[in-house]
Amino acid sequence: MMEETISLQEIIEVIKKHMKLIASVTIGAIIIAAIVSYIILTPIYESSTQFIVNDSDRYPNQEAQIDSGVIRTNVELINTYNVIITSNAVLDDVIENLNLTYNTGILKDKISVSSEENSQVVTVTVKDPDPYLATEIANEVVAVFQQLVPEIMNVDNVNVLTEAETADNPSPVEPRPSLNMAIALVLGLMVGIGIAFLIEYLDTKVGKEKDITDLGLTVVGTVFTMRPE
Repeated sequence: MMEETISLQEIIEVIKKHMKLIASVTIGAIIIAAIVSYIILTPIYESSTQFIVNDSDRYPNQEAQIDSGVIRTNVELINTYNVIITSNAVLDDVIENLNLTYNTGILKDKISVSSEENSQVVTVTVKDPDPYLATEIANEVVAVFQQLVPEIMNVDNVNVLTEAETADNPSPVEPRPSLNMAIALVLGLMVGIGIAFLIEYLDTKVGKEKDITDLGLTVVGTVFTMRPE
């Protein structure tokens, strides 16, 4: 069985032959990505607050040396705290305090909790179309959590490290038009080139000698195009 191969020169020829098609598909993809990013998608803003988990009862002046066992215990507690922060016990109070119009499920999707490995600092991040509301929610979530954790866990070791603030000219974190258009550029090129090769594959017309020899036939003559002088 004969294997059909294609040379680099033939690839370049196909791309050059269908350059307008490839360019049109690529530009179209970029335009669509720009329209979706700038017009259709709603801008999303982000606001973050941080709190630290430590033993304030044992070390009220924060000057005593905290041993590694206490730090390890606090780090282990953070995993539990991450669950409590997004629980209905906290979110129900946040919704009531801020008079939010959505339920706990929607609010939970707006909140993310993270902490670096072996760190006692926890970051609570909120995303919302309203940058000021995102800041209010972030601060209120931590405030409610700080009030409830002594009742739930029977400990008082949460202290706010940094409150969330809204910048004077907040910039949305989503969507990211530049990234979306860059992705559209790559996809547009791939799709355009793919269509070009598909057209060539489906084209059964004989246009040059190689098309005849590839079929196992012999060229017996060539007719040139004559242009009147």
